[in-house]
Order: sequence, then C-alpha cells, then structure tokens
Amino acid sequence: MRFKIRGGTAPTSDAPLCHTCRFATIIRGQRLDDEIIECRMVDQRIPFAATSCTRYANFDSPSLHDLEEIAWILRSDARRKTVGFVPSKSLKISERFVLDEE
Repeated sequence: MRFKIRGGTAPTSDAPLCHTCRFATIIRGQRLDDEIIECRMVDQRIPFAATSCTRYANFDSPSLHDLEEIAWILRSDARRKTVGFVPSKSLKISERFVLDEE
C-alpha cells in the first residue's frame, strides 16, 4: 500500500523565503547559526526558516509604487487635438490613474 503525503516537510536544502523578501531584515553573525530575521510586514522576529508566507514579496521584483514612478501615462488634449504619453512624475498625484489591486 502506498501513501501520498501532500504538504509534508519542506526540503531543508531550500533557502528560507525571508532571504529574498523585501520586508525582511536579516542580521548574520560570524557562525552559520548566528542569524536574526525580523519581518516588517508582521512586525515580529521569525525564529525559524520560513518556507511559505502569504505576505512574501520578492525584492528582485519592483513594487507597485516603483512601477507607478517609472510609468508613462497616455494623455489627450482636446484643445490641441493631440494624444501622447507623459511621464507620471510630471503629473500631480491626483492626475495619475492607479488601477485597483485585484
């Protein structure tokens, strides 16, 4: 008889998620066991190697704020009858259009 276990023990060879998370502060000492991980998202110290986290945000990927800062916005001018792109930095915050997060 075979058993299939789902969601069992995670492989220990994988690096903890906190090592690549934008919300983690990692302090390392001289020894391999000397490590303190603090999460700014949940505002507490993480005493174990996390393998799954619902608040994980990879620091290699830009945040929504970063994407909005570099975005070019399509604008139209009825008086001049022109349509074109403008950098979002040149607009007031109230003039920027932000999509709702899904």
